[in-house]
Amino acid sequence: MSDQISLQVNGETRNCLSPTPLPELLQQLGFNPRLVAVEYNGEILHRQFWSETEVKNGDCLEIVTIVGGG
Repeated sequence: MSDQISLQVNGETRNCLSPTPLPELLQQLGFNPRLVAVEYNGEILHRQFWSETEVKNGDCLEIVTIVGGG
């Protein structure tokens, strides 16, 4: 059974269902997973671990969009 959880995303409180894999959460929030970097609970989370990472109640994420240019 899924439960509603609360987490911090870029300083704002967000709610989602648990369990939610990180790539699915990024899409729900409107981010293109190919164009972002994610800090998960204070640590940069390497992309290879995203699919196995499920957000939990109280998690803190900072999501930064990658922008090209000079």
